[in-house]
Amino acid sequence: MKPLRLLPQADRRVRLGHLWIFANEVDVDATPLRDFAAGELAVVHDARGGRVGLAYVNPAALICARILSTSADATIDTRWFAARMRRALALRERLYPSPHYRAVYGESDGLAGLVIDRYGDTLSVQLNTAGMVAMRRMVLAAIEEVFSPSGILIGSAASVRALEGLAGDEERLGEVPDEVEVLEGGLLIRAPLLGGQKTGYYYDQRENRLRVGRYAAGSSLLDVYSYVGAWALAGLACGASAATCVDASQTALDYSQANAERLGHRIECLRGDALEVLERLGGERRTFGVVIVDPPALAKRRRDLPVATAHYRRINAAALKLVAEGGTLVSASCSQHLPPEGLARLLLDAARLSGRRFTIVERHAHPPDHPIHPAMPQTEYLKTFFCAVW
Repeated sequence: MKPLRLLPQADRRVRLGHLWIFANEVDVDATPLRDFAAGELAVVHDARGGRVGLAYVNPAALICARILSTSADATIDTRWFAARMRRALALRERLYPSPHYRAVYGESDGLAGLVIDRYGDTLSVQLNTAGMVAMRRMVLAAIEEVFSPSGILIGSAASVRALEGLAGDEERLGEVPDEVEVLEGGLLIRAPLLGGQKTGYYYDQRENRLRVGRYAAGSSLLDVYSYVGAWALAGLACGASAATCVDASQTALDYSQANAERLGHRIECLRGDALEVLERLGGERRTFGVVIVDPPALAKRRRDLPVATAHYRRINAAALKLVAEGGTLVSASCSQHLPPEGLARLLLDAARLSGRRFTIVERHAHPPDHPIHPAMPQTEYLKTFFCAVW
């Protein structure tokens, strides 16, 4: 393997446990990035020649290398991948009674660039970096060995593909159903796997959806950016009097409606741009005991943050106007570049715009199948605030 030499002091963050190396940290005079193929393995050296670890390289990306092992002598093969996956799986099997969870969460599980969501015997696998794509054969062999799935859907996140220069085709291996069933909080929820959002379902809000029950009992509930209606279903299961789902996707609303009917509930579905629908509901002077605003990531890059923050502010201001006196706003952001204090500040701005007041009653991140790497704040992306509104 070729060496990848870092500039002076550039190794400090990596030696503290961070797994990313940026292009401006590489001594390109000693080890030009252009000499590496996308996904090629390299031994990382500090400026003095000391070995830091083993990484794969993508010369075309800002994050030009990702550490796989702090041992430069490690052998990266199917056995290595299988060992990491078994460790990740053991944690999930201790945590969850059924095989419905994020089985591998990238860097936090020591598998930078790999995400696996498990739906029983079906896996949704994201190879999100050039390195994981280059090692695809070993990765898939390890998955077969550890999980023995009946089917695998392989893809990658669109936003990540653009940064890594990857193709975006989905591929099915084995028997991959068009939709999957998820067991969450005693509810069986169906979601589209093929043509669905992300990996098919949003496991990262599973525990927060269970928490909404204490606020929803006896109240009407508005689920904005509802996707398959999981927030609404959780509220109805805990005694919500009524639920309304808002989404721009008719497919998502069809799943929301079908999931509700299967569980013996009736819901209202409103299709359209979230902000426009909320403003229309405000014009109709409708209110709800619980309003949930759980949008997709609006700031995928740091430079997107000002525009994203303005939109978060507007959508939360419109939502606050719809919360009944003494009701609850659940506001979430999965934008990595918006920190928790940033969400709290924009909620305060939204309250001023809407003429409402609130206190933050609960604040949560993602569940333990999305473990947080202590040296990488980037692995803690989800913020969810439960707010009492008056």
